[in-house]
Amino acid sequence: MIEELTKYGTVEEHATLKNLNTYHIGSTTRYLISPNSVQDLISILKLLKENNIKYFILGNGSNIILNDREYAGAVIRLNNLNGLEIQEDKNLTYAEAGVMLPTLVKEVINRSLTGLEFAAGIPGTIGGAIYGNAGAYNSCIMDYVESVTVLDENFEIQTIEHEDITYSYRTSMFKETKKYIIIAAKFFLKKGDKQSSLELVEERQKRRVETQPLEYASAGSVFRNPEGDFAGRLIESSGLKGYKIGGAEVSEKHANFIINKGNATSKDVYKLINYVHDTVLEKTKVDLLIEQEFIDWE
Repeated sequence: MIEELTKYGTVEEHATLKNLNTYHIGSTTRYLISPNSVQDLISILKLLKENNIKYFILGNGSNIILNDREYAGAVIRLNNLNGLEIQEDKNLTYAEAGVMLPTLVKEVINRSLTGLEFAAGIPGTIGGAIYGNAGAYNSCIMDYVESVTVLDENFEIQTIEHEDITYSYRTSMFKETKKYIIIAAKFFLKKGDKQSSLELVEERQKRRVETQPLEYASAGSVFRNPEGDFAGRLIESSGLKGYKIGGAEVSEKHANFIINKGNATSKDVYKLINYVHDTVLEKTKVDLLIEQEFIDWE
């Protein structure tokens, strides 16, 4: 099996995922695969299907919670799908799924295109960002997407136009249905001023450093903000700042962050998220929705 897979990309057996998820939880996987191209990805997917091997697509691991046990299938990284093309005359940008979001932001700003400044500090890939409709500062990635190129359930390439994509705050049809694998996206931006964009990014990065526990491993905001309020405020008002279970802790700096204070397990994070949810519900009657996604918890 592994000999066949290596025809289409790099493959590791029983690979650690500790440095491939931003919680730095020490999970492993039976196969860790990085396809060389979209066509190689298709070949890999067909091979896995023929051999009845489950899989999931891993972006930068910045909004997920892995299980400690070994994943009995294949984890596929699209880091080699990193093509980026900017058509300044048309204000269009084409980026493959493995491109890091901060890289895209930097490149479009350098071409004096504006709109994506909000995403400069989001540590995700293009594919992952679209999957979860990543956002900040009252903006979201899907507001700037013209179309998304995907593989459908039959491993056929399709392009889905913006008007045919359903999405809302921190979610999308790609996350809800899991029918598609995102392989690229086209963005429509506006002409802007490079210096103004750089100053805005710098100002927001400074604020991020001051208000978020970036010195610790985490996966960003745990819960979605309820309409008209902030999850962090609700968690803090429930007296949960600094609350710990094992190596996982509710950040003292920002209550909507759970941080790995050292060797946190997936169970530590799982238990703490549920404890925070239940405590906030009991004390405030607000049913917080989890933004992060549990992988392989069946």
